[in-house]
Parts: sequence; structure tokens; C-alpha cells
Amino acid sequence: MKKVLAVIPARGGSKGIPRKNVRLMNGKPLLYYAIRNALECELITDVAVTSDDEEIKRIAGIYGASVINRDASLAKDHVTLDPVIHDAVLQMEDINKVTYDIVITMQPTSPLLKAFTLTRALQEFMEDEKDSYISGTNQPHLAWTKKQGDYVPLYEKRLNRQQLPPNYLEAGAFVISRRSCVKSDSRLGTKISVYEIPVNESIDIDSVNDWILCEAELARKRIVFRVDGYNKIGMGHVYRCISLAQCLLGHEVLFVMNRKHEEGIQKVKGMFMPLMEIENEEEFYQYLEDNKTDIVVLDILDTASAYVKKVRKRTSRVVTIEDMGEGSKYADAVINALYYKSEHEKNYYFGERYICLRDEFMILPDIKKNRTEEQKKVLEILVLFGGADPSNLTKRVYEMARIHANQKIEGRHLKYTFITGPAYSCEEHGIYSIPEYNIEVISDAKRLSDNMVCADLAITSQGRTVYELAAVGVPAIVLAQNERELLHEFAQMENGFLNLGLGRDVSDDTIWETVGWLCKAPEIRSQMIRLQKKHDLLGGIRRVKSIILGEDDSLEGRNL
Repeated sequence: MKKVLAVIPARGGSKGIPRKNVRLMNGKPLLYYAIRNALECELITDVAVTSDDEEIKRIAGIYGASVINRDASLAKDHVTLDPVIHDAVLQMEDINKVTYDIVITMQPTSPLLKAFTLTRALQEFMEDEKDSYISGTNQPHLAWTKKQGDYVPLYEKRLNRQQLPPNYLEAGAFVISRRSCVKSDSRLGTKISVYEIPVNESIDIDSVNDWILCEAELARKRIVFRVDGYNKIGMGHVYRCISLAQCLLGHEVLFVMNRKHEEGIQKVKGMFMPLMEIENEEEFYQYLEDNKTDIVVLDILDTASAYVKKVRKRTSRVVTIEDMGEGSKYADAVINALYYKSEHEKNYYFGERYICLRDEFMILPDIKKNRTEEQKKVLEILVLFGGADPSNLTKRVYEMARIHANQKIEGRHLKYTFITGPAYSCEEHGIYSIPEYNIEVISDAKRLSDNMVCADLAITSQGRTVYELAAVGVPAIVLAQNERELLHEFAQMENGFLNLGLGRDVSDDTIWETVGWLCKAPEIRSQMIRLQKKHDLLGGIRRVKSIILGEDDSLEGRNL
């Protein structure tokens, strides 16, 4: 068994970032990460920190490294690492009465290096005949240099980056050397190789920007969204999780979905999100067992106690959404934007403050703000009943629009725009555009907000769409898809919606008469818009993101 010494040089002085090696990065001294990686590599025999600084030496001892006193003459700015490493090796050999076979120089300024990468490099080195391995990254670019006042290319032919020859940049992560090559003026020998490491492990902290990037990477969490979307429950759960995943870009996210629910899977694939398909929940449990996961978000409606308990055993934090089941009691946080609750449980977040609107609704211009009275009249009615429309309310309103196509309201023919989701088949239900009737049908609109901006009135179900309409300011007539939707309390007149109740219990005549009445009531529509606009809906996704990450469990106004 070869004897391997890892030497971590850490001076007390640092001009770019004062006291860099002992400053806390993501809750640990910067020095900690190099020591941890060395100790986790089973091929390394001893780990030593060489320093002239008492605080650094103290921290090195706390985290399990041997401490080597560095003479002041070896701690000056102009001194290279060669004599420092040579001195440390001599001291460790004298202390342990051993001669090392391999010496690894590990910089404390490379906190993103993983122990796995270090171990793999050392294994390869032991099987190789090279004198040294230098860690590096392959970053081919069209580069230039300056000669005698002129800029000249460092390439022979302009090519796409992928076609350029390798160009290895040294990384400060590690240098692996034969002991015989470690001298006071060199550590490399004559047979040198570059060991390529991942770019995200190669950052060498030399500036404040480097520090910020490394800290963000170390704070990165692995977040799993367990969600499905299909006709019975709709597609809103999938849309919401996609929106959340997009705002959690700094973290590693994964969607876990049951492969029998193809509609939701296709939507996630279309957004190029990482996806794992499962046959059953046992596969989900096994994934959590085999892969360290920081947070699991369950957006699968009501959960059972046993289910959440099993997930909790396999992750650090569980967040459930729209969960009215017994399992919610065992979650770290429960987010129910669609429901209201009087109790003030510590981990429950209810009400419209926690609605997750898509990015497109964050950047809409308020083009309706300064419209004339003529422009405020109803010209276009938007009809949308979610991604699945399980009660087929779209078909009912579509038939009404066809029957009344030639009827004028307020002296004009109305335009009807029907938007259907990916889980609803227009062909199966006989729904198609009829230009001569002023009826347009759009399947799975890419930017729903664009259609809402053009609408003067909407007919919709009682789900998440009402929040999107409120964000844009579109008066709406609401028909609930089912009894569960009736529990969604936001879509009421006090918030700018005319709610007719459960769709199947409302007659076609009532729906059409309500449309006609509202078209002829501009004052009522204006008041509805004012009531919609009083809510801060755009900040919801930021609040939910904070709850998921566990950054703020004391947000005020939970049950508004």
C-alpha cells in the first residue's frame, strides 16, 4: 500500500480577500473543504496543513489535519509553493518516521473540488508512470496574444468551439507528485500530465466574484418535485412545479412522475426539465434512499400519513402543496394558496399570497390602463377551463357561442377565443375555429398572458387560472369543475369574480344571460378589475421559493 501525503498550504495573509482561508463560506471556514476532501479520500495516508498563522493552525486541528509550522521566511509573498511543500514533507516524514511515495498539493482556495474526483485522479496516477498530474480544465477558445504591438491569433483556423483543439487551463485544485520529484525548487518532474476535472469543480478563489460563485454552488440544494398531471386532476400541478423549478435555477432540480400519466410528462419534457419516470411509489422511495436529496416537494393533492413519513425518512425537508390530507401534518411546510384556513399552524401557509404565477405574468405591460370608454367595451371573450377540463365545460360554452354567433351585444358581434390545454382533445370533442362565427380555438397556448391581455371578459373554472386573470385584470365568470374546486375561495365577487357555482348545476341559459348582463355593465366590470388588482399576486412565487428552501418560516399574513 503506497503512502500518500496531502499537504494543504494556507498562509495567514491575503490581500484580495482579507483572512480568506479562515472566513466562513456557506457556514464553514474555507480551509475546511480541502481538509474534508483529503480526509474522505481513502487512498491518502496523512493530511497536513502548513501555515504561519495560529488561527489557521487551530482550525486545521479542529477538522482533523496534522499541523506543520511554516517558517516566516516561507510565508512571504514572493515565495513559491515548491519550497513550502518540500519543507512540509520533510517535517511530516520526520514526525511519522516514514518516507512517502506520493505527495499531493491541495489548495484551500478550491472548495468545489469533490473527494470523488480527487480519489479517481489518485487511482489513475497510481496506475500511470507519470511524474506528476496537474488538475486542469479543457476550455478551448479563439484566443489572441500581443506581439510587438500587434494582436495575433493563437489559432491556425477559425472553428466552432467544439471543433477547436484541446486547451487546458491549470486549476488550483491539486497537483499529484512522486515523492522523488518533490524538491525545494520543483514538484513536477519531467513526465507531466494534465488530469481534467469538471469546470464546476475548478474555481480557484482569487477575487470576491470567485467567492460569490463558490458560495452559491456550495449552497446549492438537490430538490425533487413529485408531481403528476392528467385529465382527472388537471395540469395545474405540473405548471406550478415548472414555474418553481425555473425560479430555483441555482439549485439542482428533478421531476419524478408516474409514467402512466403521459400528459404531464410531455409538458415537463417540453420544458427540458430533468425527469425521472417511475412505475410506482416504491421506485420513488428507492431513489430517495440511493440519492442524497435535500428537499422533496409533493404536489400530488392529499397525502396519507404513511406516505409522508416514508419520504421524511429519506430526505431533510418535505414541503407539500394543496395538501388537505393527513400526511400534511408530517410535512415541514404546507402551502395551500387555493384554500383558506382559520387555524394558525406553525408550518401552514394559506391564501393567495402563495400563488405561483408563471414568469410571463411578471413582465406584462398594463396596456389596458388608459383605454377610452369605447375601448373598454367587451369585444373579446376568453374561454379557458384549464389544461384538462375534466367536466368538459369548454364544449358547453363552445356550443353556446355557435348558437349565439349572429347575436349582437351592445350593438356588436363578439369574438370568442377558446384556449384548451394539452390534456384536452379538441378533435375528440368536435371543437375547431370558425372564422365566420368569430370563434378562434387555440390548443395549448405558449403564452397564455398574451391572450388574457387582449380579453375584455373571461369564462373560466375555479382553479389557478383565476389568479392569472386577476394579475392581468380580466373580469371573469367562474364555473367550478368539481366539489373540490368549490373550496377554492378566491374566485368570489369581493375579489373581482362572478361565481356561478358548480358548473354541472348551472344551466346554459344562466351562463349566457350572465354573459349578456356583464357585457352591458361597464361599471361592474371596472369595479371587478379594481378588486382583482388590490392583491399582491406577483410576489407569491418568491414567498413559496423561500418556504421550500426553509429560508423563512415566519412569513406574515399566512391566512389572508
